[in-house]
Amino acid sequence: MGSEKWYSKLFTHGLLLIGVLISIFPFYWLVVMASNTTSDILRFPPKLIFGGELWNNVQNVLSTINFYQAFFNTLFVSTVTVLGVLFFCSLAGFTFAKFNFPGKNFLFVALLLTMMIPAQMSFVPSFLLIAAFGWVDTYQALIVPSLASAFGIFWIRQFCQESVPDELIEAGRLDGCNTFRLYWNVALPTLKPALTFLGIFTFITIWNDYLWPLVTINNPNRYTLQVMLAQLNGVYDTDYALIMAGTLMATLPLIILFIIFSKQFMAGVAEGAVKE
Repeated sequence: MGSEKWYSKLFTHGLLLIGVLISIFPFYWLVVMASNTTSDILRFPPKLIFGGELWNNVQNVLSTINFYQAFFNTLFVSTVTVLGVLFFCSLAGFTFAKFNFPGKNFLFVALLLTMMIPAQMSFVPSFLLIAAFGWVDTYQALIVPSLASAFGIFWIRQFCQESVPDELIEAGRLDGCNTFRLYWNVALPTLKPALTFLGIFTFITIWNDYLWPLVTINNPNRYTLQVMLAQLNGVYDTDYALIMAGTLMATLPLIILFIIFSKQFMAGVAEGAVKE
């Protein structure tokens, strides 16, 4: 019986190790390509070890595109959007979870239905609204349409239903809390795991967004990283080492962010899964 248990653990850990290696390999391959020349990348069999061209490739990226400006634009847009999403989604999710009002169920079903509509279908009406407001080529075009999300409201609502007891709300009312104070002082501290997950998820989504900034921004000084990196593609030839170096530079902040908040991120996912 003991040997069977040992073999079972060995098999499980072996599968986990294989899964980890498969997950890490794309990042390893990205660094390998970013540290070699394009000819090394295209040769067969492929070169699987690090090269010595990483610094040269990084310098070429910085001299080819305005990387720092694009990095600032992306960081600014992602940070402001995350703050807006955390506020509006938590407020709406708390309201749906703990208050009754006319049309509540209808509005929530309508909210869920919007999650089934492909985002690309809303590009034309969204762009027309942005153009009518005069926001083309501005930060508002990148931030305002993403300040609330159906997924974020749904996520907070599901988490809030179990994490914030009705008795706690009633106790707050007896202490003289108005509706906003109930949200700010009673519910919000309890929602930290869910907010951490939603914040990281939103930050990564906005950071990696390419299509919407491409549609709404024509001014190179407002380009985000993903749009700016597309400028590395040549018309007649493609320097893959240059592109991989730029991609690595754009990916590193996300990796660092996930490493820093990985425990909170996984805690939010686990608690949300349990409450489902």
